[in-house]
Amino acid sequence: MSSQYQSEPEQEMKPEPKKKRVGKKLTDKQKEDLNKHMVKMKKDGMTASEMRSHRMSLMSRMRKDPKMTSSKAHKSLLKSQSSG
Repeated sequence: MSSQYQSEPEQEMKPEPKKKRVGKKLTDKQKEDLNKHMVKMKKDGMTASEMRSHRMSLMSRMRKDPKMTSSKAHKSLLKSQSSG
């Protein structure tokens, strides 16, 4: 066979590992407020999937601003949903 079929050893193309964002944790006060808020939302008739989505949205807003409470995050979320 001819030498044209011999190839150089292929270097494996390994994608660089993605750098994960360093997560900011909620304070104990924020966690407590969030839990109270979610209990209230459950009593108001929110479904499990709605609650999960709502909780994640609130948590992301609360992580951005350590001073934000669950009620401020809730108002901010409702304001953004009504304008969008």
